[in-house]
Amino acid sequence: MARIENDEAFLDQLKRHEGLRLEAYLCPAGKLTIGWGHNCEAKPVPSVEKEGDVVSRGTAEILLYQDVKALAKELDDKLPWWRKMEEPRQAVLLNMAFNLGVSGLLGFKRALGAMRIGDYSRAGTEMLDSRWAEQVRGRAAELARQMVLGAWE
Repeated sequence: MARIENDEAFLDQLKRHEGLRLEAYLCPAGKLTIGWGHNCEAKPVPSVEKEGDVVSRGTAEILLYQDVKALAKELDDKLPWWRKMEEPRQAVLLNMAFNLGVSGLLGFKRALGAMRIGDYSRAGTEMLDSRWAEQVRGRAAELARQMVLGAWE
């Protein structure tokens, strides 16, 4: 079975949610960022040291794949049950981890508890009952529906 971190539907959705910026910028959290949400402060990119520095689309793709694989490994370590869910539901967790970091995702204790026992309706409700949902509105609504339905939008 293919791993969700290599799934085209997941990667397309994540790219749509993150948006591509080939020129380095400061994200809302004040971190130097490039590509599809790559945090250059957490994982430096040799050619990116300040706002305005540029990478190619190919470099942005490599950074995205590296980031996604690292997050999936961290999820394997912290939430070993996550791989047992259907792929669209796994994609929700990986997408949220990309947006919030795994430590931020782990703060969704009620939602994660519901997911772990298969109560996906409650998990979706808990996802939407958060400051994160207020901040990323459409993304949160889409991911909550995907969690509830277990199917791609």
